[in-house]
Amino acid sequence: MQLAHQSDEGHHAVRRLGAGFVQVGDRVFSASLLLAPDRCIDDFAPHSLDEFDAAAIAAVLALEPTVVLIGTGERQRLAPPALMAAFLARGIGLEAMDSAAAARTFNLLAGDGRRVVAAFLIGTADS
Repeated sequence: MQLAHQSDEGHHAVRRLGAGFVQVGDRVFSASLLLAPDRCIDDFAPHSLDEFDAAAIAAVLALEPTVVLIGTGERQRLAPPALMAAFLARGIGLEAMDSAAAARTFNLLAGDGRRVVAAFLIGTADS
């Protein structure tokens, strides 16, 4: 699915995604990644919401987001209450959604200058 080109403002944008991959600019990722408007981290460990541990939360928080999106693959999955609480306790919104919705939302918020971080979980059975 084609989504967007790299924006003229210079922030990252998801260009395409499909079963098992996300394309950011000219780079194609086939493993989980973290995406902020100014950074792309491709050594992100979780492949599912169940694997989103304290180290994953710390990696997201290091990017200083105001809102966090989690792309859960082709189907939306709900974030566990403890994961939601970890971000909400810090005043950071968290939304888990299918990866296509996360990509569209990321592109929109990043284009508006928001400090958004998207975690695309790749490697699950239906990602």
